[in-house]
Amino acid sequence: MLVSWRVKAVSLGVVALSLSVELVCWVFRHLRPKKALNEVLFFPSELACVEHIFNPTLTYSCFCSLPHGIETSFSRLLRHILSASSSLDLCVFAFSNMDLGRAILALHSRGVIIRVLADKDYTAISGSQIGTLRKAGICVRCSKGTVYMHHKFVVLDSRLLITGSLNWTLTAVQSNDENLIITEEQDLLLPFSQEFNRLWVKNDPCKRPLSCSQPKP
Repeated sequence: MLVSWRVKAVSLGVVALSLSVELVCWVFRHLRPKKALNEVLFFPSELACVEHIFNPTLTYSCFCSLPHGIETSFSRLLRHILSASSSLDLCVFAFSNMDLGRAILALHSRGVIIRVLADKDYTAISGSQIGTLRKAGICVRCSKGTVYMHHKFVVLDSRLLITGSLNWTLTAVQSNDENLIITEEQDLLLPFSQEFNRLWVKNDPCKRPLSCSQPKP
C-alpha cells in the first residue's frame, strides 16, 4: 500500500513538473520582448498586379495583363503602408504614383489621421497626387523657402519608419535603382518623427499669406 502511494506521488510529481515546464515555456514565448522589424527593399520593383492588396477578399484575378500573385518590393511597401491603423505622417519630395495615392486615400477612408509634407515646386507637376489628397480632405502642407524639401520618409502609428531614396513616383518604383529601409527601431524612428513635427510647424500656412494647401484667390 505504501509503495502504491509512493508511485502515485512520484507520478503526480512528474506531471506537475511537466506542467511547470510547459507553463514556463509559454510565459517565455509570450512575454519576451518582440524582435523589432527591420527590412530592406530594393527597386526597381518587378511589375505585378496589386489589386489583391487593396481587396484582400478578392476571389478572382482582375483582368489586367500584369502577373498575379507575385510578392514584389512594391507590394511589400503597399502592405506596410496599409498596415497603419491610427496615424500616418508622410514627408516626400515628389508624389505621383497612383497606387501609393490610392493607399493613402484608403487609409483616410478608414479614419487614419494623415499629414503630408511635400515640396512646393513639385506639387503641380503632371500627375501629382497632392491635389487629389487635398480634395479628399487630407491635410497637406508644402515647404517654403528656396531650398528643396528633399526628404522621403513616412512614420506610421509612431511605430514604423519607412525611409530611403525612393520618391513616390512611377519612375522611381519601376525604373530607378532605389532603396528603402523599414524599421520598428525606436532609436531610429524618433528623430524622424521629431523632424516631421518640426517641419510641420515651420510650414504652417497660417504663418504665410499663401501656400499650396490654400488655393489662389
